[in-house]
Amino acid sequence: MTKIYKERTRAQESTNAIERLYISMRHLFSRGFYKPMGVSGETLRKSLLQLRPEIYGSIAEDKIELNGLTYVIERLPEGIEECQFINLTADEGYRNSHFKAIVPPKRRRNCYRIDKDQMNIEITRGRSDIYDILTHLTFLFIESHKIKERVLISDGKKVTREWQNLEDTVLHNKTLSDKEKDVLVVHLGSILGRTYDEVYQSYNTFSTTENPNRFFHLIYWLGKLAINEELYDHKRSIRFSSVLSEEIGRHYHGEEWANDIKKTLLENSLLDRPIHIISANMHSVLNSMYAEKALPTEAKNQEGFGLYELLSNSDSKPLQTKVKNYASENGLIYLKDVSGTNINVQVIDTAKIDFEGTSFTAPTKKEDAAVIIVMDYAFGEQAYETMDELLKPYKTDKETIHLNVDSVSIMGKAGILEGGKGDIMIPSAHVFEGTADNYPFKNELKKEDLEGFGVQVFDGTMVTVLGTSLQNKDLLKFFHDSTWNVIGLEMEGAHYQKAIQSASGIRGNISDKVKVRYAYYASDNPLETGATLASGGLGMSGVTPTYAITLKILEQILK
Repeated sequence: MTKIYKERTRAQESTNAIERLYISMRHLFSRGFYKPMGVSGETLRKSLLQLRPEIYGSIAEDKIELNGLTYVIERLPEGIEECQFINLTADEGYRNSHFKAIVPPKRRRNCYRIDKDQMNIEITRGRSDIYDILTHLTFLFIESHKIKERVLISDGKKVTREWQNLEDTVLHNKTLSDKEKDVLVVHLGSILGRTYDEVYQSYNTFSTTENPNRFFHLIYWLGKLAINEELYDHKRSIRFSSVLSEEIGRHYHGEEWANDIKKTLLENSLLDRPIHIISANMHSVLNSMYAEKALPTEAKNQEGFGLYELLSNSDSKPLQTKVKNYASENGLIYLKDVSGTNINVQVIDTAKIDFEGTSFTAPTKKEDAAVIIVMDYAFGEQAYETMDELLKPYKTDKETIHLNVDSVSIMGKAGILEGGKGDIMIPSAHVFEGTADNYPFKNELKKEDLEGFGVQVFDGTMVTVLGTSLQNKDLLKFFHDSTWNVIGLEMEGAHYQKAIQSASGIRGNISDKVKVRYAYYASDNPLETGATLASGGLGMSGVTPTYAITLKILEQILK
């Protein structure tokens, strides 16, 4: 009898590749160190090449992926391309040393250049942070070996003329005339397999006032370290400190962070009031509640969300400061994080806010006035750690105090599978990718609540992914087209809901009548070519969905 083998779909292969990636990363973390381009890193490399995530573009092709490179470099510390040794550590006191903290533009993590060959990266936001770094580094090293393959000639004994020119410019830190820069851009096009326009665009993207030729330096050092591996066996390595291995998953930072918040509530006699938690950015709730009163002149001349667009401009720092100062005098307490979670917090006592003339309703009794805790965005699995610790009772020397948590609202950015950037998603459930875990819930926000703002609104299931940088079209198309009816993907929803459900339905830490609200605005559509996260941010188009969601959350809390 002939056996019939069903052909595996790309979605199944992608799911399998993601599982292998995460098993490999957990194994390498337990092992304590590995060489990314050696035998120990082979599974990671092969899985990433099989997966071919949208964010990493042409990773599986010979030419260098420039958009993916931009995305990754913005999330890694400056100078990491020069380092042969990368150490992932816990918070081990480097802040008290003479090393200067390097913080990547698009990731809140402290990194320290120990010497010319070593970079230390502090991990205080849980396993998702490790997964994020390892996948980005794997991409970076794959790209570096592509450069090496294109510049080594004569069986590795010589390098191309273009590479010699680049090396001469970088090592001698030459100041280039426009003509000389054009020559080098042409040479880089040959090295990278890209057009003059593409290389020039990347040059401008990476250029800074302090280092206008940063792109040249980046490409040179990526290629140089790959050449050193090939010719001299100087293998790059990644190590995990023993302290990090002991601390990860134990909520050290989350517990300290949550206790700081509860201590502040107690000191300000707010612990027994109705508490509403909002996970959002640090500006939308602040501006929605205070900007109109803090900036009466500016507010008069603006319609719709015009005032918030004004505050979102990069040159509006004086106005932003004015709003913050007014808020501090009218019920807002700002808690800058000192725990290592990198999650700042605002505590707002609505009893001290003048709501007259605004769209919000003032509380009739002070004891009924809402206390709003606004927490900055968590990262992946860190959402469970922080929410789980925040919802626990506060233990003092004399008593154990349960928090009167009335609602938890989550506003975040997510990838959308229908529609485009700036559109809104209202989930009815979170499905955790790669597991059988799913979290249906009653969402207090409805699709009709967010209609009429000039953006599209979708409702359905959201998938909580292990990493946004690991998704490809085949896998996302399966989620969207199948009976899962997935409308978007994000990294924290299932983790938040797991903490809320266990605190309210099992452990009795908070009331089982707690209200939950989830709403996301689209930062990208990974199913559309040119609309992924690597194509850039939302800009001003993010103002409308951000403030529409914020205002609806506040209306429900304050009515």
